[in-house]
Amino acid sequence: MTLHAKDIMVTRFETIHEEAPIDEAIDKIAHGIVRDTGYKTISLMVIDDIGKLAGVVTMFDILYHLRPSFLNLGVDGKELNWEGQLKILLEMLHGKKVSDIMSRHVVGVEADDHLVVILDRMVKNKYRRLPVLKNSQPIGIVYISDIFHTLFLEKRI
Repeated sequence: MTLHAKDIMVTRFETIHEEAPIDEAIDKIAHGIVRDTGYKTISLMVIDDIGKLAGVVTMFDILYHLRPSFLNLGVDGKELNWEGQLKILLEMLHGKKVSDIMSRHVVGVEADDHLVVILDRMVKNKYRRLPVLKNSQPIGIVYISDIFHTLFLEKRI
């Protein structure tokens, strides 16, 4: 049996507009869709005004941008006094838009791409998910957990 993206991709997924407030993304992720495999979605595909993929926003992106940017410069936050700072950081985060924190330059796959090609791309780049695109518009998502589930739990091969 041969498997392609179209055979295992999830077609029920959430999107969010790139200009949406981050609070909307937080809410969608917090109440995300539970897939048939039992795994919960922790990312949203970000679309532009014409429905094309503009990026992806994940739980990791949100938490990453909660941190003050100076921590990205190699500062060890352990030495700092964080008392009362979390509230300020949360307020600053809530003022952002999805486009401020989303991951851009997202790699996608096509519906007819073979599962091994997709898996290789995911493993080499440590991707957990890849959007399936048709004319730059998202039509599905392939999750690494669903590949695992398909290969080892469903025993479809």
